[in-house]
Amino acid sequence: MTQPLLSFDDVREGDGPEPFSHELTRTDLVRYSGASGDFNPMHTDDPAARAAGLPSVFGHGMFTAGMLASTITDYVGVGNLRSYRIRFTKQTWPGEVLTATVTVAGKREEGGEKLIDLACEVTNGDGEVKVAATAVAAAG
Repeated sequence: MTQPLLSFDDVREGDGPEPFSHELTRTDLVRYSGASGDFNPMHTDDPAARAAGLPSVFGHGMFTAGMLASTITDYVGVGNLRSYRIRFTKQTWPGEVLTATVTVAGKREEGGEKLIDLACEVTNGDGEVKVAATAVAAAG
């Protein structure tokens, strides 16, 4: 079943869903390693991460990107997402509260389709941007 489109006429710049927050845990890292097959010890083995000069294990970038993608698709509908471009800016650490924010940045028509441009990011409690992204969604 296709999710309903956002209303092109009703959505305004600055609109967006409620931000989604999640505290990154070591359990998240282990579970994501198993689900993704990414068993890099920098994500799950604290002594190995410290031996590499890091303060601890750190989060998978794709975990954070997926958290943001879910926030976007919960807002626009999976079938309505036209593009999603991300840039990893900083590592994430266990214990950080990560907050995904999606904001309408503009509206346009292209190729006969009504589109909504979205500015998206994941930040920590100190306001540091961990992932910066843009997305485009179809609107009705």
